[in-house]
Amino acid sequence: MELINNKAYLIDNELIEADEAGKAALSAKGINVNDDSLRNNTICWQILNSHNTSGDDSKLKIKFDKITSHDITYVGIIQTARASGLTEFPIPYVLTNCHNSLCAVGGTINEDDHMFGLTCAKKFGGVYVPPHQAVIHQFAREMLAGCGKMILGSDSHTRYGALGTMAVGEGGGELAKQLLGRTYDINRPDVICVYLTGAPSYGVGPHDVALALVAATFDSGFVKNKVLEFVGPGVKNLSADFRIGIDVMTTETTCLSSIWETDEKVEEWFAIHGRTEEYKPLKPTGAAQYDGAVRVDLSAIRPMIAMPFHPSKAYAIADVKANLADYLHDCEERAKVSFGDKCNYSLMDKIIDGKLYVEQGVIAGCAGGGFENICDAADILDGADIGNGKFSLSVYPASMPVYMELIKNGKAAALTAAGAVIKTAFCGPCFGAGDTPANNAFSIRHSTRNFPNREGSKIQNGQISSVALMDAKSIAATAANKGFLTGADELEGVKLSKPKYFFDKSIYDKRVLDCVGKADKNAEIHFGPNIKDWPAMKELSDNLLVKVVSEIHDPVTTTDELIPSGETSSFRSNPLGLAEFTLSRKDPEYVAEAKKARAVEKDRQVRLGLDADENGFAATAGEIKAEYEKALSVIASKFSVTEKEISFGSTIFCNKPGDGSAREQAASCQKVLGAWANIAKEYATKRYRSNLINWGMLPFLYDGLEIHKGDYVFVPDVRKALIEKNDCIKAYIVRDTLIEVEFSLGTLTDDERKIILDGCLINFYRE
Repeated sequence: MELINNKAYLIDNELIEADEAGKAALSAKGINVNDDSLRNNTICWQILNSHNTSGDDSKLKIKFDKITSHDITYVGIIQTARASGLTEFPIPYVLTNCHNSLCAVGGTINEDDHMFGLTCAKKFGGVYVPPHQAVIHQFAREMLAGCGKMILGSDSHTRYGALGTMAVGEGGGELAKQLLGRTYDINRPDVICVYLTGAPSYGVGPHDVALALVAATFDSGFVKNKVLEFVGPGVKNLSADFRIGIDVMTTETTCLSSIWETDEKVEEWFAIHGRTEEYKPLKPTGAAQYDGAVRVDLSAIRPMIAMPFHPSKAYAIADVKANLADYLHDCEERAKVSFGDKCNYSLMDKIIDGKLYVEQGVIAGCAGGGFENICDAADILDGADIGNGKFSLSVYPASMPVYMELIKNGKAAALTAAGAVIKTAFCGPCFGAGDTPANNAFSIRHSTRNFPNREGSKIQNGQISSVALMDAKSIAATAANKGFLTGADELEGVKLSKPKYFFDKSIYDKRVLDCVGKADKNAEIHFGPNIKDWPAMKELSDNLLVKVVSEIHDPVTTTDELIPSGETSSFRSNPLGLAEFTLSRKDPEYVAEAKKARAVEKDRQVRLGLDADENGFAATAGEIKAEYEKALSVIASKFSVTEKEISFGSTIFCNKPGDGSAREQAASCQKVLGAWANIAKEYATKRYRSNLINWGMLPFLYDGLEIHKGDYVFVPDVRKALIEKNDCIKAYIVRDTLIEVEFSLGTLTDDERKIILDGCLINFYRE
């Protein structure tokens, strides 16, 4: 792959870089490289322009056509919207149930959440998809996507660009805004052309191409918060399912969204699904200008493996096998950065007779559970068996219609005969609620992520598993080799049958509740005992004092480390209950330290008559009361501020927090524990930064003198700085003296500033 960090133009399906040679070629074609109006000729901008309500193409206010959530996120979103005045869903809102599908943790509370979703769909006019029917993104592809449309989802892998739909994954606050008739406000994003040529070689699947793209772009941040637009002569050489498999993984590049040109293969896809009216051809018009480009030669990509612990650590399987000890040692060294001495992590025992032995294979979810992926795996395993050793193989079709067709065409039988276990549509393997590997096991998965602390690992308890990402074809090849790592390109003799797909919508007709346009205001919402309202949150005072209660120096901190996935999922309808798990696998002391700061703040509010004693938090200020008072005395040596004019709480200091999931709880859990800010060198994704803002937390940027756990940081006149739209803000590290530093807030919209001032999104809308 070649990254082009320069303007590039698509003319007659040819990509021309605006370097010196390219400028001459462009001039010969009558193209003025200084004419930025050519940016509007991209597919991306054609769609954004039709959804922008601001009248300003540099400051976008987007209204989406549809929104969708799953059962880890929709309770919090609806509770936020209800607290802000929701009376009816203004646009189609689909509530799927593919994350908390199992009721293995917390008694009845998962199913209580489902009943909450069902009754809210009735009351407010939404769509309810019962558990085990479809993973969120497959249902959206089958039933929601449309060429030229825009969809917002509360899951980071909300990507339907291969079907001509610009989709964005965000935290719940952004969906609550859409439910309240507001807009998604962003600066005009850059658009990166992903120019495809060639055709995939034998054994190469969509995950191989996706992992190669992630590996080429992630570390440099080349496409961060930008839109990827897939075009070029190679597009026609990919089936719709293949394109979908690449597209869903664009999230791991940290891009904002994606879009593809559409053709007869996409038209056929919509026809198969009975929605021909949703198809229209999408292509750049005239000469389209891009802000950069990635050239991808599909024929040069080989079967890949993303080694633990990130999708960007992707290499050709053949290279890993040829230099196995080196690659495994590299994984062990990376693990030391994240785990330290918390667990005994080694991979060298996976080498048996010079080959890598893996204990588990999983083909699942929005990335791996597609029809073509599973059919290819079935063909590779037809007549083979996975053996009766440690190795196991689980297959999760992405929807019941896909499952039904696999039964009808015999592929399910071939997989079962080989020893695979076929399960229902469920996202659990991706985040640690299903097929958790054994301690020290090595798992290969066609799923979306392989972060540490994700697929069931509990580092604090000394439990760790290694997850690598691979395409379904190579997972099946490894399974046929009874667990020894094998690339699908090593099986030249296996013919892939590529059966035609027949979509049967009848199961949705029987099971899915569609109340769009039929809201029943008299319907009663089902509230289980675990479904709690958001606690009250105060507006920001004139000045801010925070204690640093966690200090993280990892290169990247994922949302799974900020708030663990897996067994905590059952508590995501209970803000205070879930908050007990905040940073639990990264910094087990965080919750206790944050609570101490929160207790001091509650004590301050009661003493000063700002609040009654709520929830017992102010009963004892704890051992940091003396620290707090000392910090106030140091501040008083320079500033004439009263205690009544200060908001006090906690903060964390990170290098780069927020890679991964869109889950707003990564921010809201900090907020309910009394946090007022994050201090970071940069934020890994827009969605995490937006989550901080929507929960009234200041997204400070700082890359200077080290800030340490235990430090107090004072930000005078912070409210004034927000009102006056100051980007640079003076702050002070409070030790024995005041050490002046400078924070930045980055770009904030007027509404975002007001949300922070009001203390959270709920307060903003209530006001």
